[in-house]
Amino acid sequence: MEQHTSFERIREAISAGKTTCADLVEHYLENIDKTKDLNAYLEVYADEARETAKQVDKKIVAGTAGKLAGMVVSLKDVLCHKDHGLQGASKILDGFESQFTGTAVQRLIDEDAVIIGRVNCDEFAMGSGNENSAFGPTRNPIDPERVPGGSSGASAAAVKADTCLVSIGSDTGGSVRQPAAFCDVVGLKPTYSRISRYGLTAYASSFDTVGVLANSVEDASIVLEVMAGQDDYDSTVSRKPVPEYSKLLGFDKKVKVAYMKETLESEGLSDEIKEKTLAKIEALRKAGHTVEEVSFPWLDYLLPTYYILTMAEASSNLSRFDGVRYGYRSPNTTDLESMYKKSRSEGFGEEVKRRIMLGTFVLSASYYDAYYTKAQKVRRLIKDYTEKLLGEYDFVVLPTTPTTAFKIGSHAKSDPVTTFLEDLYTVQASVSGLPAISVPNGHDQNGLPVGIQVMAGAFKEADMLAFAKYLSTL
Repeated sequence: MEQHTSFERIREAISAGKTTCADLVEHYLENIDKTKDLNAYLEVYADEARETAKQVDKKIVAGTAGKLAGMVVSLKDVLCHKDHGLQGASKILDGFESQFTGTAVQRLIDEDAVIIGRVNCDEFAMGSGNENSAFGPTRNPIDPERVPGGSSGASAAAVKADTCLVSIGSDTGGSVRQPAAFCDVVGLKPTYSRISRYGLTAYASSFDTVGVLANSVEDASIVLEVMAGQDDYDSTVSRKPVPEYSKLLGFDKKVKVAYMKETLESEGLSDEIKEKTLAKIEALRKAGHTVEEVSFPWLDYLLPTYYILTMAEASSNLSRFDGVRYGYRSPNTTDLESMYKKSRSEGFGEEVKRRIMLGTFVLSASYYDAYYTKAQKVRRLIKDYTEKLLGEYDFVVLPTTPTTAFKIGSHAKSDPVTTFLEDLYTVQASVSGLPAISVPNGHDQNGLPVGIQVMAGAFKEADMLAFAKYLSTL
């Protein structure tokens, strides 16, 4: 079967009788088997996917199918799917099965998407290379010696390797956008609260966002359209109406675009990514748009602010995993205290333990004001500045990542801070709670993909998606 890289083509092929949902599932299952070496899938729901596909085909014939009939989706291992395994790629949740289905996942199922499996990720979504998983690293389909990005790296790899059409990931500080750039796909992070977090394993609750990895802006749009909207199970979700994003992708106006001087002058930015970003900026100018350089004085404070706050929230959120009620329990315990200590010490990986300890430290009585309170104040400054900027400009354009995909083991062996720097350009949208999207922007001299990122005002996903689609054609 030919590779179908867009949902529109799949629907056309199904309508023309050239393929069926069952055929598509078989195609993806074959590709999952062929690409096992990538270590993308932790569990494949082969029989279940086949049965669901048959039922969807019957609905298509009867004319009662949902708007996602024919779409095959994988789920990052942090999303709840009832009676299916959920581990957050961690040993601490060995053997755990979800007791319910998260809202975002249920809405996909209700529109007849087929869930084909759960995919690997950095443990509890903490990482930028998909190297922190208890199940080993996922490899980049473009170059298996390199990482696919993180933490939703396997989601990006799964889409790029044609093992599913779309993958649902999570984005706390760039975990959808950075892998998208590394794997040459589209990565969408909507406004915080646009999609319900009910059923999303918590890492940092005031940052966590369900995101989409897809081959095209069009596919990301229709998936967002289905998943977004109010939910009685999540008190933090927005009640704003959800536009039909997939029908609002036309772009025929002149806009004001800003790019931040500091992002392009950063020492960590590779020359080739800088050139490609500047080339895209120049293309916008030539197309008649107003493109201006602005200053962002808080760039050096983005990562410290993000990591202080997310580690603090992680230390609180992950306290529930203690070996008492579910998951891994150390066999080497002698009393209650040793059970807690050994289960958590043996069950969590090194990076997760590092973040829990640092988060506990910044929340301690002696250092709370010095770190956590100060970081909250800086977050407000960053948010206000970014919102003011997006009040004056329609969009901000910046690189998605400072480098292209790095080799597996190259960063982890040197210094974890080097890996943290991969989030340099993605955390601004996360700290501010604003929507952002990464789209492909060519390749470097080694054939590795480059991404470019668009950031927009709160709940302006419709405008951002239309502009991102347009930008990818320049």
